[in-house]
Amino acid sequence: MEMDWRQRRTVTMLTAVLLTLFAAVLIVLGIRYRENRQEDESRQDGQSVQEMTAGGYVSLVYSNGSTTLSFSVDEYGKWVWSNDTEFPLKQDTVSAILALLENWRPQQTLAAEEDLSTYGLAEPSGSLILSGENGPVRTLAFGKTTTDGDSRYVMEESDPSTVYIVPDTLFTHMDVPIYDMMELPVLPQLEEGAIRSILLRGPDVDEEIPALVTLFTAAKRSGEDGPVTWLHGGEDVSGNEYVKALLEDIRTLTLTRCVDYEPSDEAASICGFDAPHATMTVNYTTDTGTEETLVVTVGDVVLDSSGRYVRLGDSPTIYSLPTAALDPLMRLAANGLDMTE
Repeated sequence: MEMDWRQRRTVTMLTAVLLTLFAAVLIVLGIRYRENRQEDESRQDGQSVQEMTAGGYVSLVYSNGSTTLSFSVDEYGKWVWSNDTEFPLKQDTVSAILALLENWRPQQTLAAEEDLSTYGLAEPSGSLILSGENGPVRTLAFGKTTTDGDSRYVMEESDPSTVYIVPDTLFTHMDVPIYDMMELPVLPQLEEGAIRSILLRGPDVDEEIPALVTLFTAAKRSGEDGPVTWLHGGEDVSGNEYVKALLEDIRTLTLTRCVDYEPSDEAASICGFDAPHATMTVNYTTDTGTEETLVVTVGDVVLDSSGRYVRLGDSPTIYSLPTAALDPLMRLAANGLDMTE
């Protein structure tokens, strides 16, 4: 039976209402979906420190009797040096300390004598405070080593009636200098075919005698077939033993340690950077075809004579490189290819 105009209007109105309700439901579901998705992403990308850090720890402060170091957990769940959160801290030393604390296995447990000097705990040689979000969870005092020197007396603040004998491994980790905990820059391991030129500048003898500058250029560059021909003043020096040794050292150049992360002007001067002994500038091409430059500035000999102080590019940080890795560089920078001196 055909509907009259009143019925058709009623059906139209009901359909419109249903479509409106349906759209509203879709909007609500869409909002809930976005909220839930954002919550999931927030949980994945911005987990709380409590969830991301082993044991829920957020700070570690310890003293080895001569140095106090403080570490905290950043927003990404990584440990950072509290004095300078930009310092490239390796995680392994802190992780090793946490592992020893979490796997606490004393070699012996003693009832504490009234005189704590028996254990060297009347005036502790070190201390450690490990904290979570709600405050300290472990507070340790370190006494003297045992007779064999392999273990140490330790007391927990929460239990002053007990003294523990633990392996000295924990205190050994606490004795690692902060610069030895630094993630050192990885220098490009440059194969000969990637290098375009090497410029060496020697020391300034005096104001009237300019520094010796020695330039080696590659006649064949990355991507070309055949061996590289090295030129100096238009002459082929590819077979020169010092040039070959320099190229090998550049290929395997590796920093050994950080000496001073942010040195003062006085410290830089003491290390010989007011008048560097040599500067090497290597122009090279990366695997992607980008042209890059590596600059190594060489200062004085380090105190133990194992190498020299060096800097990279414009960075003020001072590192050290072993003497053997710098020998051809220093010889060529000082004398060029004239090895009579």
